Amino acid sequence: MPREQSAGAVVFRLESGQAEYLLLLYPSMAGKSRSYWDLPKGHIEPGEKEEDTVRREVQEETGLRDIKLLPGFRELITYSFRAQGKNIFKTVVFYLAQTNEQEVRISFEHSGCAWLPYTQAMSYLKFQNAKRIITKAHHFLSRQGVPGRQSNPQGAGAHLQRGGQAHRSPQGVARRWQRA
Repeated sequence: MPREQSAGAVVFRLESGQAEYLLLLYPSMAGKSRSYWDLPKGHIEPGEKEEDTVRREVQEETGLRDIKLLPGFRELITYSFRAQGKNIFKTVVFYLAQTNEQEVRISFEHSGCAWLPYTQAMSYLKFQNAKRIITKAHHFLSRQGVPGRQSNPQGAGAHLQRGGQAHRSPQGVARRWQRA
């Protein structure tokens, strides 16, 4: 069975002292019934270090350049999928990355993004592996003294960006997303 190795990040920022996590909307493709939310990640290039892949992929997929990888967080997930008639075994290593940037420029690979508090991020995620990784990241941050909003019934703090639609920032300023 062919194997793939990727690296990605649980990207977060602090909004009013609370952790918000960046999720990307992956569009539906042939063989997939619908779009889904997930974390930024991508293939490790030959000779590339995991951390370098994380920085490159986050920048390519989100436009975020100012990220800091937090020491002490490195988690692996594995799964299998089918592509071009072959079963592929994939390993993805995730790091925890903090940014001060809010403006995201999604790549052509995605159709939207959202900054979400933990509980909302969990409700958006489809795959159990992603839920497990973001839960581990959230607990890691909690142990570091970073508070996280547990719930957000009115959607305050949720910053959605989709296909050219405006979204509201916490200050009420409308912005449009931009592709990289």
